[in-house]
Amino acid sequence: MKKTIEERFDVLDRTLKSNNFLANRGLGNEVGYYIFDYTPKDELLVREHVRNLENQNSPEIDGYTLQVFNLYEIMIDFIDEKGYFDKITQMEKKHDIVFVASRINRLLKMEEFDDTQMYFTKYISDRVADDSVVILTGIGEIYPIIRAHSVLNKMHLVYTKRPVIMMYPGEYDRLRLTILDTNRDANYYRAFRID
Repeated sequence: MKKTIEERFDVLDRTLKSNNFLANRGLGNEVGYYIFDYTPKDELLVREHVRNLENQNSPEIDGYTLQVFNLYEIMIDFIDEKGYFDKITQMEKKHDIVFVASRINRLLKMEEFDDTQMYFTKYISDRVADDSVVILTGIGEIYPIIRAHSVLNKMHLVYTKRPVIMMYPGEYDRLRLTILDTNRDANYYRAFRID
């Protein structure tokens, strides 16, 4: 029987308090990347829970600083800051989403050989505290422009300080990601499922 979202939140909360999780122990030398997958209809509940976790976080008591990064907001701010927002809007009127996504991926350096130059990796690495647990959100909002596996593939090679949890609106079966209960995003097997 599947667990309710409330039961899953309890598992997430216990995971965040686990010494093995915080120390990245017991992972067979794997980097501490986790996926909390959920039914897309629970998106608003997940957002509220993450907001509550962030607001209730006490580094002195919890032993870590919880830092939440919304990839969609980061992408939009970057595009706006660079002055490309109007250009991309015009591009959307003339081209399909695949073309627009390829241009945005190039802008964010998603396809760079040097993973440290990928914008999300650089953005997060420059802002994360040494004692942090990182939560990535905005995955459903950013799809199909940016794919979850692309971000994870790049980040796990660069950011290894502390655990990273991706909040994923879809299903992760420890082998593949299926976004928004509709499309198979890609195979991905390096993360641990929080269940």
